[in-house]
Amino acid sequence: MPKQETIIREFIVRNEYGIHARPAALLVKVASKFSCEILIGKKGAEISAKSIMGLLTIEGYHGEKIFVHATGDDAVLAMASVADLFHQNFFEVVYTAPENSAEPVLTKP
Repeated sequence: MPKQETIIREFIVRNEYGIHARPAALLVKVASKFSCEILIGKKGAEISAKSIMGLLTIEGYHGEKIFVHATGDDAVLAMASVADLFHQNFFEVVYTAPENSAEPVLTKP
């Protein structure tokens, strides 16, 4: 029997509009490829990463810290795939303001 892995990571939502419908759909698509349980949460609330409605209610705004908890045989692979989405900002544009400027700078993943 394969070893049950448990992995917990924290991510910061960096895309401008946070986890809205399109990033939520990407998370569900990625999470559904794996048999392990993947939970996403913040401030004491956790929901399944395989539930689009749950993801839309988690209030994953820009700048929020989000915890991802994966448990199961393929948790390592699942976490790597979820981490890739966060690191690539869900393939969306990210706006940041330089320290001494009020103007945003456009960066692409």
